[in-house]
Amino acid sequence: MKLRAATRRSNLALRQTRWVGEQLRRHFPGLVVEEVHVETKGDRIQDRPLAHVGGKGLFVSEVEAVVVRGEADFAVHSLKDVPGDVPLAEGMGILSVPVREDPRDALITVEGTDLASLGRGAKVGTTSRRRVVQLQRQRPDLEFIPLRGNIETRLRKLREGHCDAIVLAVAGLARTGVLAETPHVVLPPDICLPAVGQGALAIEGALSDARLSEQLKAIEDPTSRIRITAERAMLQKLEGNCHSSIAGYASAAEGRLQLDAMVASYDGDRMLSATSDTYLDLTSPDAIQQAQQLGEDVAEHLLSQGARELIRQAELLAVQNQLTSN
Repeated sequence: MKLRAATRRSNLALRQTRWVGEQLRRHFPGLVVEEVHVETKGDRIQDRPLAHVGGKGLFVSEVEAVVVRGEADFAVHSLKDVPGDVPLAEGMGILSVPVREDPRDALITVEGTDLASLGRGAKVGTTSRRRVVQLQRQRPDLEFIPLRGNIETRLRKLREGHCDAIVLAVAGLARTGVLAETPHVVLPPDICLPAVGQGALAIEGALSDARLSEQLKAIEDPTSRIRITAERAMLQKLEGNCHSSIAGYASAAEGRLQLDAMVASYDGDRMLSATSDTYLDLTSPDAIQQAQQLGEDVAEHLLSQGARELIRQAELLAVQNQLTSN
C-alpha cells in the first residue's frame, strides 16, 4: 500500500512529513509514504517579509494544489500557516490533526540569555508582528529587525552576529532535532502568546476519500483537534489575516478548556486581550462544537473592545509599508 504526501522541501517540512509517515506505519505496517516535493513562492522569495508576498497562505495553497490535481493523496502543513480568512480548496479538508508539539516561542541567543538580561538596544530578529508587539511591551528598548529563512539560516545569521537574539517556535526546533543543542529560553504565554495553531500539524486531503480519512484518523489526537478548533474559531470570527497581530492559545486540563487571546495594533500601542474557559468532556460528541463556541465567544469579547478596527488598521499600514518598501 502506498500513499503520496505533498510537502515543501525545507528541512522542517520534510521532517514533519516523515514523522507523519512514521506514525502511519505504526498503524499500517508495510505502508509506503512517497514524498511529493513542492517549492512554493514563499520559499523562493527570501528578501522580503512574507506578508509582502502573499502571507503564510503561500506555503499552503501551492502544496494544496498538488493534492487537488491528484498528484498526491494528502498534504502536510504547519497548522499556523493555514489561513483563517481563506477557505481550503473546494472539497478539501483537514482530515487529521496529530498530537501537538509545544506551541510556545523560544528566545535564542548564543549564550542562552533570557529576555530581561538582553543588553539595552539589542537587535532581535523576527518578521512576526505578533512577536514584536508582545516583546516590545516587555522591552521597549530592543530593536526588532526582519529575519527570513529556514531555521538553519536564522540560527546561522545569529551565530554570524547579524542580530543578538532571534525568536523561533519551540516546535520547529524540536522537530528539526536542534532544540537540546540550541541555547534558548522558552517564552511563557503571559509574555508571548503563541500564534493560532502553532506547534500543530494539519493533514489535508479530499473529504470524499473515505479510505484516506479512515487511515489518517488513526493518527488523530482528539485533544489537539479540540484545542486548535477553539483557536481557529476565534481567528475566523475576527477575520484575521497575515497582517494582523493576533495570538491564541488553548489549553486543556482537568476537564476544562481555556482560551487566551490577544489582538494588537500594528505598532503595538494598543493591545486587547480576552480569556474564557468551559467545562469540556473530550469524549463527548459535542466537544468540537463546544470548542468552536468558546473560540467565537472569545472573539466576541475582543470585537466588543474594538478588535476589528485594529485589524483593519494593521492591514492598511502593512500595505502602505509594502508600497513604500517597493
